[in-house]
Amino acid sequence: MLRKKFTSILSYFLRGLVFIAPIIITYGIIKWVFETLDGILPLGTPGLGILVMLVVITIFGYFGSKLFYQPLFEWFENLLERTPGVKFIYTSIKDMLEAFVGDKKRFKEPVLVKMNDSGILKIGFITSKDLSNLNRPDILEDYYGVYFPHSYNFSGNHFLVKKDQIIPFEANSSEVMKYVVSGGITELS
Repeated sequence: MLRKKFTSILSYFLRGLVFIAPIIITYGIIKWVFETLDGILPLGTPGLGILVMLVVITIFGYFGSKLFYQPLFEWFENLLERTPGVKFIYTSIKDMLEAFVGDKKRFKEPVLVKMNDSGILKIGFITSKDLSNLNRPDILEDYYGVYFPHSYNFSGNHFLVKKDQIIPFEANSSEVMKYVVSGGITELS
């Protein structure tokens, strides 16, 4: 009798945990991001630093795209690319941001890849169909670059995959990415 009540109480606790934990963790992450970003410009009023940053970034985006984007951007990019160490960091961050939100979105073509003859398929995204820049046309002529994101993580692996192992499928790439990152828990719409 006592054991049954304890099991019921434990069951209710676990259900409550499943309900409350994601809310608390999401709140904690949002609070941390907010405080971290707001702390970049400590202006005394909570939220004012983020507001000022958003306005300044938007103004830079507006003027940058309307007036002097090309010459200024090229000059600044050339400066960064000639600075040892900075080039690697800058181009890596820029390429990753452009892959998700820029004009050159990279993860827009979801595919299934046959991993072996046992029927295992892995979801990935074609990142490059032309591998000629790797200077091995004799080997890489029949290969594509495919990025495989990790579940519950913002990382992944990039493999060169034979074209005949790739099965394209029509789906919203953002939804597919969310599906993979969630470990297959999020449903594709």
